[in-house]
Amino acid sequence: MEHGTCIGIFDSGYGGLTILDGIRQRMPEYDYIYLGDNARAPYGTRSFDVVYEFTLQAVKKLFEMGCPLVILGCNTASAKALRSIQQKYLPTAAPDRRVLGVIRPTAEVVGELSHTKHIGVLATEGTIKSQSYNLEIEKLYPDCTVVGQACPMWVPLVENNEFDKPGADYFVKDSLQKLLDQDPLIDTIILGCTHFPLLLDKINQQLSALTSQLSTVNCQLSTVNCQLPTIKVIPQGQYIATSLEDYLRRHPEMDERLSRGGTCQYLTTESATKFRESASLFLNEEVDVQRITLN
Repeated sequence: MEHGTCIGIFDSGYGGLTILDGIRQRMPEYDYIYLGDNARAPYGTRSFDVVYEFTLQAVKKLFEMGCPLVILGCNTASAKALRSIQQKYLPTAAPDRRVLGVIRPTAEVVGELSHTKHIGVLATEGTIKSQSYNLEIEKLYPDCTVVGQACPMWVPLVENNEFDKPGADYFVKDSLQKLLDQDPLIDTIILGCTHFPLLLDKINQQLSALTSQLSTVNCQLSTVNCQLPTIKVIPQGQYIATSLEDYLRRHPEMDERLSRGGTCQYLTTESATKFRESASLFLNEEVDVQRITLN
């Protein structure tokens, strides 16, 4: 049995802190290392090859630091790099280590949450173009229809601390309108980017206004269907935490390797000061952070 082995959580930037927060709330006894490749973020518009290269560098770094299990708390990395790492790298280079993503755990629950079986995905351009959510959900729930909408302005709004300002309303409404225009029957929306939970208040406000308009139109068209449509918005943190807990229950050999000191170490490829300031937006607490390089 190894001692002092942490669960590694990687993200291209700060968004994965929402995943870390969800996991730590559910499983506070474990030790964690969070690594943000902030110097090279965002990954959303980068090619598959580059995302794979960068993500593999981060995974190797976390392995070097003693993490036998790494969670890609980044939808773009999960969409563009996870499968290749699992199939090409791990079997020969690190057969006793595991790398998990955030897309499948989310896909596993969403089909049960939707009544209309029409699901929307809001994410970065890279995640939407990869069709990863569509493929995973339709594999698990063949009766579901999935449509995606890229939200290119949402990450900058969060990273620049504008997510709760009036200026964010236009961009949130615009992306939601485009999603619902594609499929008005959507009743469940996945926030397929770990930055997006910080926009949850704005998203719910704008959805409420948009569904009110939709309901008014329905009432004018029909004397029967006058109910206000409700749309569930799914942040990933709690579902990833539940999935990880279940994974460790099913893999006691991995669970036994993980140390339990309730600690969390933070690493960034950017300025430690900058990371510390931004991390407080996601975690509502001060953190100690160390700057590292990846290659």
